[in-house]
Amino acid sequence: MKALISLFFALFALSIAYSQEAIIDTNQTHPFNKAVMFSAIVPGGGQIYNSIKKKKGFRHAIWKVPLIYGGLGATIYMLAQNQSIQKNLKSEYTNRLNGETGSAEWAVYDDQGVLFLYQQYLDQRDLSILAVGAVYLFQILDAGVESHFISFDVSEDLSLRVRPTILGNTTPGINISLNFK
Repeated sequence: MKALISLFFALFALSIAYSQEAIIDTNQTHPFNKAVMFSAIVPGGGQIYNSIKKKKGFRHAIWKVPLIYGGLGATIYMLAQNQSIQKNLKSEYTNRLNGETGSAEWAVYDDQGVLFLYQQYLDQRDLSILAVGAVYLFQILDAGVESHFISFDVSEDLSLRVRPTILGNTTPGINISLNFK
């Protein structure tokens, strides 16, 4: 029995000693869904996450965050302005239909003019809503695309050079050189 137990522990020890070595993946990919999630929760969050996780090269994608907030701020401002003017025009038109005196701001327009302006600002408000959505979706898309390119390495060994050239004596052309080293 002692021999059997000793043999068991010896085989167990040998199995551990001859086990395979752990393979370390040096080409780890950056999690795409995490950057998209951060960017969807907080605008610009994915760009900040990508710039923190980038190991080499130009790390600071944080410069995109003010552009994102500027785009969102401008489109939200346009949305608020168009909504406010559209509400004023709607109340002006209903006041005129009820026989009440209107605002001096819209006195130069007749009823059809006020109705036309109301429709115009209503359309501009709808376009502003689309613009806010487009800026928001664009920054999510940007974070996702950037997260895919974090592990993409462009070294000095790979280059593309485009130069203008002259073929013959008078024909302009383009010289494209792709170098692999």
